[in-house]
Amino acid sequence: MSIRRESSVWPALAGLALLSSVPAAFGQFATQVVRYQPGTGYATEFGTGLGYTLADAALGEPSRSTPGDFGGPVDPFAPPYLREQIVSIGQGGVLDVRFDQPIAHDPTHPKGIDFSIFGSTGFVIVNGDYTGGGTTDGSRFGDNGATTRVSVSADGVQYYRLDPALAPRVEAGLPTDGSGDFTRAIDPALKLSDFAGLGLPGIRGLYAGGAGGAGYDLSWARDGSGNPVALGAASYVRIEVVAGRAEIDGLAAVQTVPEPRSVLLALAGIGVVVGCRFPRGRRAR
Repeated sequence: MSIRRESSVWPALAGLALLSSVPAAFGQFATQVVRYQPGTGYATEFGTGLGYTLADAALGEPSRSTPGDFGGPVDPFAPPYLREQIVSIGQGGVLDVRFDQPIAHDPTHPKGIDFSIFGSTGFVIVNGDYTGGGTTDGSRFGDNGATTRVSVSADGVQYYRLDPALAPRVEAGLPTDGSGDFTRAIDPALKLSDFAGLGLPGIRGLYAGGAGGAGYDLSWARDGSGNPVALGAASYVRIEVVAGRAEIDGLAAVQTVPEPRSVLLALAGIGVVVGCRFPRGRRAR
């Protein structure tokens, strides 16, 4: 009898684990580069002169860590910087990416944000502590000041520009925190000055579990005449650089998982366990 109960618990627990991980693991990130034109003045690697032109760097989950002797965890003070991590778009350049699972315009998304774009900016450390106790004044490095244009499309043919009066520059977002949830939107009301005097714990407190980036709302879509376009979802995102250059690490669709669902998953897992008896025995320039 105990053998039967033991054999049934593991499939149940495995099913719970799979159920809880599927939403965040699949379809929330860009999966295909449809078009990439690097433009002029894109970033090159110091020492080698190689361009940051590996467009596939924008696919999948944004960077959580940087490999190599000078690498480590990606956090708001230590952004990704390798050619394999970020793609550069110079003036006149464009990057079109596709999501397998469409980005949804969901009214339940926090602050109305439907997707985020992550770059390679970082907060400047102003107290001279580079061993883990650094604090910032809210200023950043790595923002090239590019003038950018973000457009979205449901079919990859008809693109609608996001209202430039509402859509932030792609590098104007908050520095990436690789320990955060890329699918959780950051409060767009946060200003860089809000981070003045804060170290990593304080920054993460304001991020509230998110991972930074610049947030965008599909309701900002406009047609060629500037009229609002009602898009229920978009599978394609286009990033254009009108002037300057911009670096992109990745894109993520916002994920909303109702708290009761998470609680039920946790309780279900605990219930299964309790109810069973186990037998004894380098930088761009």
